[in-house]
Amino acid sequence: MLDGASDYETLRANFRWSIPARFNIAAAVSDRWAAAEPGRPALIERRPDGSAIAIGHGELARTAARMANLLAAHGVGRGDRVAILLPQVPETAALHIAIYKLGAIAVPLALLFGVEALSYRLANSGARALVMTTASAAKLAEIRPGLTSLEHVFAIDGAGDGFFDLNRGLRAASDTCATADTRAEDPALMIYTSGTTGPPKGALHAHRVLIGHLPGIQFAHEFLPQPGDRLWTPSDWAWAGGLLNVLLPGLYFGVPVVACRFEKFDPAFAWRLIAEQSIRNIFVPPTALKLMRASPPPTGLKLPLRTLFSGGETVGKGLQDWSVATLGLRINEVYGQTECNLVLESCAALGVWRPGAIGKPVPGHAVAIVDAEGSALPAGRPGTIAVAAPDPVMFLEYWQRPEATRDKFAGGCLLTGDQGVMDEDGYFHFVGRDDDIITSAGYRIGPGEIEDCLIGHPAVKLAAVIGKPDPLRTEIVKAFVVLNDGFAPSADLAAQIQSWVRTRLSAHEYPREIVFEPELPLTTSGKVIRRVLRVRA
Repeated sequence: MLDGASDYETLRANFRWSIPARFNIAAAVSDRWAAAEPGRPALIERRPDGSAIAIGHGELARTAARMANLLAAHGVGRGDRVAILLPQVPETAALHIAIYKLGAIAVPLALLFGVEALSYRLANSGARALVMTTASAAKLAEIRPGLTSLEHVFAIDGAGDGFFDLNRGLRAASDTCATADTRAEDPALMIYTSGTTGPPKGALHAHRVLIGHLPGIQFAHEFLPQPGDRLWTPSDWAWAGGLLNVLLPGLYFGVPVVACRFEKFDPAFAWRLIAEQSIRNIFVPPTALKLMRASPPPTGLKLPLRTLFSGGETVGKGLQDWSVATLGLRINEVYGQTECNLVLESCAALGVWRPGAIGKPVPGHAVAIVDAEGSALPAGRPGTIAVAAPDPVMFLEYWQRPEATRDKFAGGCLLTGDQGVMDEDGYFHFVGRDDDIITSAGYRIGPGEIEDCLIGHPAVKLAAVIGKPDPLRTEIVKAFVVLNDGFAPSADLAAQIQSWVRTRLSAHEYPREIVFEPELPLTTSGKVIRRVLRVRA
């Protein structure tokens, strides 16, 4: 979608959206490739035994058609919700395609969810069918009685009490299936996102959400696709970062996507995987990158990386410096949220890159810093990051939450709820998410800068900062720290680290409490789960 241009302003000025009235994700990511180049690799499955196989678009399309026919035979049709509780495996990609072919709605669910999280999402979405692995059987058995809408459950690796063997059903299904003629505005998928208050909300997206992501993918990956490009992310495909930043755009552009299941992010394995599978383009959250920095690649390991982008948390100067020194790459930082993703980015190839900044608006998106009423603020004034509506990447609504949907908009903009500031040159700087912002003694403090400073200390491997309730200051800065090898927790070390931050940032930003931890609570993709730390505090 992005035409080659030598400078950002020309690229942005020349960009025009082209959103067809009729559009279906399955047709865009699967049908057209299966018809034109069935042998073209769609996925590279890296299996637990170390072997890897390429799956062509033709094979993927046939599997998706069988899945669609099996679901249809069980009554799944337009508008029905189908939950996906699967790791990074080919079946996950095929199932997404199958659901879109039927005009149904995909509800991806993360494997790390416990029974309460699963129960709420399955019940709230009214999911009619669920596809999982047998590893989730115990969780399902505990919550199944309360899921009155859930009629059909399949597992990709066997049958059991209350669920059927998906593969057995697929053997009897036809491998051809027409794709539903959907509007670009018809709902296609729903990803649950947690806010600062209340239960999780289902962000419902239309088929056009894929088109809305394409400029951001090409911008952050410096004009993807290029010859030899190959995509990978450790992020679970249940999240927007895995599904919409990697899997679906990769399939759309015909760039092979590496699929690799793992229970816990392993930086040493990540380095080997990149080299072994000739991965050129990666999306890795900042915390996972910090783990990779703490466990550097072995000397002599050939890393074919061309582009690296990161987001979801602040990247920080320390990671940027390390990436340039170790990988020879600048990290293209990106910003977005489940409701409206990849709207601010860096693109080093175009010179859109500044230390400490996210970047500038991606071509096609209008972004501003606004006040509570949605009025734009001048450069240098902090406020809420907002995106002008309508926008192809923007969600349709919060599922069954009309008031929450209305509250998300003001002044013709979607209010992200995240705090930021734009400088005089048009670069956006992230201050913090509303639920991450620390209010202490009248100051509003973003955790990202403190965490970046903390990991600059030679003893600190990882750090996460939250606000701990305090009767005098409202909140105090509390840091959870994982130490590098060779360092032991002590009061003296805690005092040294506090002094390090106080002298490099300011007296109001240093952590008044430091807790040494053996590890931080992370998602499978290596992102800090701050809510766990807030509970501990």
